[in-house]
Amino acid sequence: MAMPSILGPFKTLRFLFEKPKTLRYPFERKEPALRYRGFHLNDWEKCTGCGNCADICPNQAIEMVEIPDMEAQPGQKNERPRLDYGRCCFCGLCVDICPPGSLRLSRDYFHIHFDTKTFTFIPKDEKTEKEKFLPPDKYSILQASLAHRKQDYEGFASDLDFSLFEPERITMPELGAEERKMSFVEQVLGYDKESARKEAARCLECKLCEEACPAHLKISDYVRAIYEDKPADSLKTIFKDNPIPAICGRICMKHCETACSLSIRGEPIAIRWLKRYVADSILDYKTALELSPAQPSGKKVAIIGAGPSGLALAYFLTLQGHHAVVFDAFPGGGGMVRIGPPAYRLPLESIDKDVNHMASLGVEFNFNTRVGSDISFEDIMKKYDAVYLAIGTSQSRSTKVKNADKCMLALDFLRKSKLESGVVVGKKIVVIGGGNVAMDVARTGLRLQKMQYPDEPTEIKTVCLENGDEMPASEDEIRESKEEGIAFNPAWGPKEVRLDDGGNIAGLLCMKVKSVFDGQGRFSPSFYEDQELFLEADTIIEAIGQAPDFSFIPQNLMSTLEFTPRRKVKVDENGQTTITRVFAGGDIVNINLDAVTAIADAKVAAEGIGKIFSKKTSG
Repeated sequence: MAMPSILGPFKTLRFLFEKPKTLRYPFERKEPALRYRGFHLNDWEKCTGCGNCADICPNQAIEMVEIPDMEAQPGQKNERPRLDYGRCCFCGLCVDICPPGSLRLSRDYFHIHFDTKTFTFIPKDEKTEKEKFLPPDKYSILQASLAHRKQDYEGFASDLDFSLFEPERITMPELGAEERKMSFVEQVLGYDKESARKEAARCLECKLCEEACPAHLKISDYVRAIYEDKPADSLKTIFKDNPIPAICGRICMKHCETACSLSIRGEPIAIRWLKRYVADSILDYKTALELSPAQPSGKKVAIIGAGPSGLALAYFLTLQGHHAVVFDAFPGGGGMVRIGPPAYRLPLESIDKDVNHMASLGVEFNFNTRVGSDISFEDIMKKYDAVYLAIGTSQSRSTKVKNADKCMLALDFLRKSKLESGVVVGKKIVVIGGGNVAMDVARTGLRLQKMQYPDEPTEIKTVCLENGDEMPASEDEIRESKEEGIAFNPAWGPKEVRLDDGGNIAGLLCMKVKSVFDGQGRFSPSFYEDQELFLEADTIIEAIGQAPDFSFIPQNLMSTLEFTPRRKVKVDENGQTTITRVFAGGDIVNINLDAVTAIADAKVAAEGIGKIFSKKTSG
């Protein structure tokens, strides 16, 4: 082995008089390699504040901080990630887990400053306005070193092909259009255990869904329990806030799924179907839940209406030890959801499963009992310590055009087709309306046609004031209706129901809609009088909306019942109306017109009723 030369060290002297090669960043830009990962950038317009980046960071380098001038809203928190570059290892896991794809790593990795606090900052988006680049505070990156130059911000960004979450949901088994329209068999078949666990595994537990849910269900907890194959635990979590999971698992308007962080670039967690899976998996609620109502308080509450709000209040009050007595004109529980959603969406067995569980806890039901005729409202007020109005919107509205009295009304039609027999429809049906109820009517009519005229040609059409992209019905309802062959005629309004010589319906004469609302945004349709459309029909069903029926309330009390400008019953923070001891909730109170908001109203009223009872006791 050769020995090193003793003159070796002196060779470095040749550099003594050479000009040093100094990196003069940031005064002279150096182009980084494409693979470099530098400081984070966050597009605040896309960021939802979900916190998944902070949860996954192996070094705890990310902290979610509240932004004072930012307002939280459904599907978006008023928080943004703050990075500590004393901890960050630039691994990029935070980028790969970011559901909206707002977070990424730039190729800017130099920072020169003597204050160590400046290595912790809140990254903002790369929209190049100086004031938007980074927040100008002591925790931000040194503005002077960045604002004067253009930086190439291409770097490490999210790619759905390599993301750490699954953007596509597990497919829900459903009957095909041709098969399902032949009967009222339930269309959605439901998840099996394996599918439910796979779908639950997609949840990132950011809880944006819980803030968006009107009843604030603990969604992350019960979805996790499904993933862990603990359906009983999942059901217990659900029942803390929602006592009708078999119902809501089928017809909930799923505000939670709209807010799901995965929905931004993929498909939201199938929260509604997972709730249904749990409800259907547990055959006996009572055994699984092991609920024990509190000691009887001696207080009685009359609940008028067995819809979602009435059922929920009966459940909450029963657990508090109060005696809940429910009155409803229908032969079973569910209220308007018993007759509204057709059996292919909500079978009676699913409704009865939730209702029967409440009865087993001690809730007293008086079905086939109409308040105002079978029992007076005055008697109820005398016999009960509090009253809850959960009457829903039980009266169908009519267009009142010429010969409209020959038409069927939506709710009567749906009730007879679901609870009774002998509803006869024609071979040519026209449905007036563009909402979800109109879709239920049209699809029910289609099934009745297939059953009554199996070997004959039939047709069913809808007509509504709104344009096709403005129809109030949900996208799912519209899509499924079209799949089943229902024809749509948007932006046409009814002018007259035409009759034949025998006085029977011959068809509907329509006018082209000019506008639905006036300049102040009020409902005031206008039409092109010279543009008409005639739709042949032997059956016409009106489905243009519903209204509540307060006729059971005596006039002296009705005159004291106050309403909001939107004609909703006015209630205070306890859910109490302007009539003492009378509370209200559900569709007569809120504008969402859905089951889960009705449950939220019931939770408020349950607390409010508890307050007045405790005051009486202490007094």
